[in-house]
Order: sequence, then C-alpha cells, then structure tokens
Amino acid sequence: MRTDTNYTGKTLTITQVRSAIGNKPKNRGTLRALGLRKIGDTNVLPDRPEIRGMIARIPHLIEVTEGTPEKGNG
Repeated sequence: MRTDTNYTGKTLTITQVRSAIGNKPKNRGTLRALGLRKIGDTNVLPDRPEIRGMIARIPHLIEVTEGTPEKGNG
C-alpha cells in the first residue's frame, strides 16, 4: 500500500450540474471516475492532484466546493 506525504486533509465536494449526454466518452468516463452518475449527484473526494486533473477536464459539467472534512456527532 502506498503512503502519501502530500495529502493535506482538505476535501473537495463535487456536484454534477449538467448532463453528460452529447459529450465525448472520455468526459463521461471522467464523471464516472469521480463517482458521479446523474445530475445532482455529489461526492466528497480528497484534494489531490489526480482529482484536480479530472476536474480540469470537465469544468462545464460540475460544480466544485473546497473544504475540510467535517466530523459528525457520532
């Protein structure tokens, strides 16, 4: 297992806001790799260069919010 020293603990909340219909297969695959399937789906992912690269390929389909992980009450 690989251990990363560059992980800062920050997260990105990614929400799909537009449909992938009519886009190239690579763009649809990028959405799937980010864990998004349909409009309104949201996924919280670590703020890493790999994720940032995927976001850069499809900015017209998603909305990104930066933040830190929130701890629940239980």
